[in-house]
Amino acid sequence: MSLAVRVIPCLDVHDGRVVKGVNFENLRDAGDPVELGGLYDAEGADELTFLDISASVEGRATTLDVVRRTAETVFIPLTVGGGIGSVADVDTMLRAGADKVAVNTAAIHRPELIGEITRRFGNQVLVLSVDARREPDQPSGYGVTTHGGRKSAGLDALEWARRGVDLGVGEILLNSMDADGTTGGFDLEMIADVRAVVDVPLIASGGAGRAEDFPPAVAAGADAVLAATIFHWRTVSVAEVKQALAAAGYAVR
Repeated sequence: MSLAVRVIPCLDVHDGRVVKGVNFENLRDAGDPVELGGLYDAEGADELTFLDISASVEGRATTLDVVRRTAETVFIPLTVGGGIGSVADVDTMLRAGADKVAVNTAAIHRPELIGEITRRFGNQVLVLSVDARREPDQPSGYGVTTHGGRKSAGLDALEWARRGVDLGVGEILLNSMDADGTTGGFDLEMIADVRAVVDVPLIASGGAGRAEDFPPAVAAGADAVLAATIFHWRTVSVAEVKQALAAAGYAVR
């Protein structure tokens, strides 16, 4: 039997509040992360992802208090990212209640961080967050960005995803920066291209606008689907996404 497709709401947190914009710009307040986390847990979300989107830009650690209170509210796996730059940061987040941590900018600057984390905690706790966009100059046509999509890392996204797996990450969170917040649908081509080069679980993120957008992302190779905008603004519920996946023949919890 195939594994159930995971449906994951994402809390993009800035200054202790959940926000959402388009391509990480024009951010609007979407509510309190602790309240939203509890709501999504009650609605049947399989996991929750908490990303402090300003941590890398401002060079500070993720807001520990908010993480701790969110972790106390939810009973589903919680992934925390944003400003994670060391083994000590991972230890702090796990002690605060996170089940997994996501790394992005720090791993790009110092790839050996991946091995340091997985040797200490195991690869099941480590998610490599890849914020990718179309960059014609890169061999695959996809480039990696950092700082909320504001800077190009000068890396080919497929090569970086493959290298991350070689270094030990347990999962890839693939966020299409071109599609982020647009509600125009997932970047199916990008999902398929990354799926072709990695053999770890792949989370698709960026662009979901309707419940019908989710099954094609799974067909393209995603093991889990992540969204923010449509859940926060109550356009689509977690249950409706699961219904659409089930109707398409995919196992859901």
